[in-house]
Amino acid sequence: MKSKYMWSRLLLILVLLGIFGCEEPKEVSSINPENWSKRTIDIGKKDSLEYGKTYLSTYSQIYSTSEHKTHNLTAMVSLRNTSDKDTVYVLKANYYDTHGKHVRTYFNTPIYLAPLETAEIIIDEIDVIGGTGSNFIFEWNIPMGTSEPLFEGVMNSTMGQQGLSFTTQGRRIE
Repeated sequence: MKSKYMWSRLLLILVLLGIFGCEEPKEVSSINPENWSKRTIDIGKKDSLEYGKTYLSTYSQIYSTSEHKTHNLTAMVSLRNTSDKDTVYVLKANYYDTHGKHVRTYFNTPIYLAPLETAEIIIDEIDVIGGTGSNFIFEWNIPMGTSEPLFEGVMNSTMGQQGLSFTTQGRRIE
């Protein structure tokens, strides 16, 4: 009788492991970003556009309790047209990891942002390839006299009942 009970228990454990142990792989939406092709524009014939380049720090992970333990974050990268009159053009969005290695290009064909429009890049919490010092370089064009686009990062995460959130702002480097 004891042997039959052990086999039943073992079978139950195997069934439970089969049910709860088979987690489907999660899709990383930051690798399948917004359909940028809907925003593509040919700016080859536009006159008098000012060129700029902006650096934005982001964080896929932060250190927690020591340099050997990290905590994953979701990052929302916001591309904002601060002009209420003119369309601005973002030429490239390149993502780099902690070591400065190029991770991915979100688009390298000019896209437009209408006046006061915002577009976003989301880096999922499970997408930690950028590490603790990930960053973006954005290249852009604006009509002369137009305010520069604003690039911001909002990083957040929740653990149990604890929440963590902070922001970064882009800095023009060229």
